[in-house]
Amino acid sequence: MVGQSPWLLFSLFAGVLIDRARRTTVLGLAYGVQCAAAVTLAVAGFTGALSLPLLLVVAFVVTSAQVLGDGASGALVQEVVGPDRLAAANTRLILIDRGAVQFVVPPVGGLLVAWGFGAPAGLAVAAALTALALTRGIPSRPATPSGKHPLRDIAEGLRFLVGTRLLLSITMAVALGSFSASAAMAMMVLYAYEVLGLGSVGYGLLLTAMAMGWVAVSFVVHRVVERLGYSWSMRWAQVGMVVANALVAVLPPWPVAVAVVLFGSSAIVMVWNVCSQSSRQRFTPSALLGRVLTGHRALAWGLTPVGALTGGLVASWFGLRSVWVMAAVIQVGALLVAWVGLSPRAFAAAERAVAERAPA
Repeated sequence: MVGQSPWLLFSLFAGVLIDRARRTTVLGLAYGVQCAAAVTLAVAGFTGALSLPLLLVVAFVVTSAQVLGDGASGALVQEVVGPDRLAAANTRLILIDRGAVQFVVPPVGGLLVAWGFGAPAGLAVAAALTALALTRGIPSRPATPSGKHPLRDIAEGLRFLVGTRLLLSITMAVALGSFSASAAMAMMVLYAYEVLGLGSVGYGLLLTAMAMGWVAVSFVVHRVVERLGYSWSMRWAQVGMVVANALVAVLPPWPVAVAVVLFGSSAIVMVWNVCSQSSRQRFTPSALLGRVLTGHRALAWGLTPVGALTGGLVASWFGLRSVWVMAAVIQVGALLVAWVGLSPRAFAAAERAVAERAPA
């Protein structure tokens, strides 16, 4: 809870800073803070001074820096990459984030713990310093100070996000999808153990299947988007998410079949995420992009902890499979939002709005 709370507490204010300052400076600040937190953890680990309060503080600080870093890097993509290359660029970034950071780094960190509690933090220090050095080579527009009160800047970003039908539809769909996905993932380990009869190795293989889905589809996402367009790519991705949740709910306890479904599900989610992020970058003015990106996360990810809690309650009341039934039903809501709000006509209107804002 402590580690995730900065996404709700600071996202909107982080967006103001990202839009007011040079974005590479904000990115460097984020990596500097992460480096300091990792140094603190490394020293405590090597000296035997680790404690739960210290871990809570470090978790809070690291995620706070991540709020800044993710928002700044997302806004920088629009400055560095042309509109026709957004899908390809975001595919690579999401692959690194989900494929490497979420599935490769944790087991590596676990192995390093065997060498000493400071070893993972030492590697984190080296990674943060390398990232900090790399920010110097990223071009970025100069700072654009604002004379407005920060709350007015926040309100301006939220008005654009909520007032742009296409972006609002994406945020609503992501909020519903985050709720259902967090409910399912919170119960996945119990599903693997109690329904599929797997042990720790089998559960790890299920997670590997999900990671492989991310990696496999990353080579073709931009081609899918080019062929189908953003509208139909996102609509069919939502259909796939509904089907995947329903299959997990009704399939017999066949681990291989479930692994195939999870492989396909993660591939489908990758397509959605690439289109979702690229759409926000494409259809948001650069001056507002930091606030729109962080505002989207604050609104869309706010239901994530509630989803995890709901998943636990539903599983305890009605059984584990009922969690995926609930996830499928909620995902149908996201599908309806996407089908209505993300039509080809809506994307065409958004493109016209971009053309109208462009300087003559």
